[in-house]
Amino acid sequence: MPASAPVSAWALEGAFISVSRGDDELSVVCPQEKVPTGVKNDSGWTCLKLQGPFPFSETGILSSFIAPLSANAIPIFAISTFNTDYVLIKEEFWEKALSTLQNAGHTLVE
Repeated sequence: MPASAPVSAWALEGAFISVSRGDDELSVVCPQEKVPTGVKNDSGWTCLKLQGPFPFSETGILSSFIAPLSANAIPIFAISTFNTDYVLIKEEFWEKALSTLQNAGHTLVE
């Protein structure tokens, strides 16, 4: 959305949301069912939460997670917060992503 757009109430609903404003856009990540008709969006993502918190002085954590995905042509969208990193993966790549991450030594905890 335009950078000057107000943050709508629908953008703040859901178990996981992320709102970012830059000079050229307002970006909202939220459950697909919360996005009103007519709002430009890219649907079909699922989210993995990396167990944290990770100290800011510790480097390479997110890289170790997304490097195997990148090497296997699996597109991602990463969001970092103060305590946690989240990696969104397109649903059509979900199974391939899980096996790739397990082969790279990561463990899925549900």
